[in-house]
Amino acid sequence: MITLDGSSLTLEGLKKIVYEGYQVEADEEGMLRVEESRRWVVELVSKKKTTYGINTGFGKLSDVRIDPEYTADLQYHLIVSHACGVGDPFSENVSRAMLVLRVNTLLKGISGVRPILIDLLIDCINNGIHPVIPSQGSLGASGDLAPLSHLALVLLGKGEVFYKGKRCVTLTAFEECGMTPLELQAKEGLALINGTGAMTAVGAITWIESEELFSQADRIASTTLEALEGIIDAFDHRIHEARGYKEQSMVAERVRDYVKDSRLMTRQGEKRVQDAYSLRCIPQVHGASWQILSYVKEKLEIEMNAATDNPLLFSQDHIFSGGNFHGQPIAVAMDFLKIGLCEMANISERRTERLVNPQLNDLPPFLSPEPGLQSGAMILQYVAASLVSENKTLAHPASVDSIPSSGNQEDHVSMGTTAARHAYMILQNDRRVLAIESLCNLQAIEYRGIEKASTSTKRWHRLVRKEISSITKDREFAPDIEKMNTILQKGRGGEENE
Repeated sequence: MITLDGSSLTLEGLKKIVYEGYQVEADEEGMLRVEESRRWVVELVSKKKTTYGINTGFGKLSDVRIDPEYTADLQYHLIVSHACGVGDPFSENVSRAMLVLRVNTLLKGISGVRPILIDLLIDCINNGIHPVIPSQGSLGASGDLAPLSHLALVLLGKGEVFYKGKRCVTLTAFEECGMTPLELQAKEGLALINGTGAMTAVGAITWIESEELFSQADRIASTTLEALEGIIDAFDHRIHEARGYKEQSMVAERVRDYVKDSRLMTRQGEKRVQDAYSLRCIPQVHGASWQILSYVKEKLEIEMNAATDNPLLFSQDHIFSGGNFHGQPIAVAMDFLKIGLCEMANISERRTERLVNPQLNDLPPFLSPEPGLQSGAMILQYVAASLVSENKTLAHPASVDSIPSSGNQEDHVSMGTTAARHAYMILQNDRRVLAIESLCNLQAIEYRGIEKASTSTKRWHRLVRKEISSITKDREFAPDIEKMNTILQKGRGGEENE
């Protein structure tokens, strides 16, 4: 059980909830804060004091006064009119993360919702009811309006959900779990959709999976180093300590550990004086991507515990309209993460080229069992190159764009959800690029003699060969790539266990 309190949620905690199925509960003090802020909203409505989002229209219509008897209708119309996202739905993991982030931010107690709304969100999480949320349509300010409106629809008993592995109408899942939809009251619709919950959820899922993939990249690169009889001297701790980046030193240490008992590694001058950069500079390049991951983690964990609603209620007499819904901090962080992800794939594809190009090694051309008659792994490198090229297009920074909306009232937006979505797309490409490198380096290791490989590589080789056989003749390699992709996706490529 994970307790959400609005201030202490970490990526590790979110990982447990999303990937390991941990249930959640609300912190008691957080719920007391929620109750207090709700009383302020009720008093504002009764006093007919004009307050944005409670008894006014939205966006360019914020100057339109709403009569007290229509404040609940106002919230309903907000949700159904804003639920107009398009495109394929987010994954269940992203949807679950969005629910968690909504609960956590509302527990800060400055959004003015009823405790029963938070209870229903928690029931959705704990019963595995995950909203079907179209992935396209957010400008990232005023928050993720369209995606979060689809989330809010579920609380009204509308829309669709993923439940028990199937997609169904919300009421079907609610009835099976004994849950009752809500009728939103003053301020609640706005509190649900005004925020960065979609971009932060996509960013968090991307970060969690990127951390795993970066670890896998370090071990895959180490296997390639063995397959190409790389020079171990370039990974001497003194070189990396002399530069001072802890992430660079960490990668170098990992490589040394992976290949420590390999009989394939060489010393400088033994076969070559120096290796190519894609081998020799693994710690420098991978390390820089790890640095980006550290930066992005800090920003995500701040945002996961942030109040991104508008207006915010600090006391009955201090209710302020601001701009915490603006996703620029996450947009910039996601664009930065895209660079780190791209570089992991860029250098991986170059290592694959060195594995298959007969001009760059003494292995069979394209790792083919019968070069000429059989093409071997030739086109695997083409596929990796294609994915790397696509990444470069996706890496264009979304945050440098802005298109005014809502009658030019919202005249600068972040495009943060676009940045996060593109980061996740690059991540998927990266995993396949690394899968291709792994298929090639294990085949190359076999040509060298698997008995000469490090203990770590032998263990990894045994694990993979249980599902993917050696290349003894040409075959359809697309299924092999997808099998390896699945192995990496399940997290069995880093510190592997048999």
